[in-house]
Amino acid sequence: MSVVFIEPRPKGRKEGEPIEDFVVETHSNQPIATFPTQEAAVKWAKEHAHQPHVARVRHLNDKSKPDLWREV
Repeated sequence: MSVVFIEPRPKGRKEGEPIEDFVVETHSNQPIATFPTQEAAVKWAKEHAHQPHVARVRHLNDKSKPDLWREV
């Protein structure tokens, strides 16, 4: 199983701005798939034998720091 990261987009959005969608990405920031909800992204990742991770705090999303992520 490969680890993937579920992130809201647009990246770098300001506090209070709406989330447009959620992207499933590899550790190297390569997008794999896009979904309207985080739940749908997590479900898809699990169905495709990935280990989905989400940020503990949305604006802290450095993939090189494992403490910022939790497996779902």
